[in-house]
Amino acid sequence: MIGNVQCVVLDCPDVTELAEFYRSLLGGTVNQPDRRWTVDDSWATLHTGSGLVLAFQRVTDHRPPRWPDPAHPQQFHLDLGVPDLDAAQREVLAIGATLLESGDDTRGWRVYADPAGHPFCLVRE
Repeated sequence: MIGNVQCVVLDCPDVTELAEFYRSLLGGTVNQPDRRWTVDDSWATLHTGSGLVLAFQRVTDHRPPRWPDPAHPQQFHLDLGVPDLDAAQREVLAIGATLLESGDDTRGWRVYADPAGHPFCLVRE
């Protein structure tokens, strides 16, 4: 082993907006003091209860991915387990997500975009 994952970093135009979106989705603390990072207008963090840390880095010319357009690849995505897809969908749409692909309910997952355009999936547990 060479190293350990410290955080997953997402490029975005507004670090506070995206940190708050993921706090609403996953819980946790935005910009919790941590010796590893300095937070400012160009960098924010989210420490979740599970120990996962997401970081958000401002990119002035951010170009969001477009699902499923390979000319604008997704760059990364998160799969989030949920007990009820319909209930979870109502909640993520209410906090600013956009539904990208619902498919049929036999599939067990749906694709959304966060406010900066990054795809994520809700997956039935």
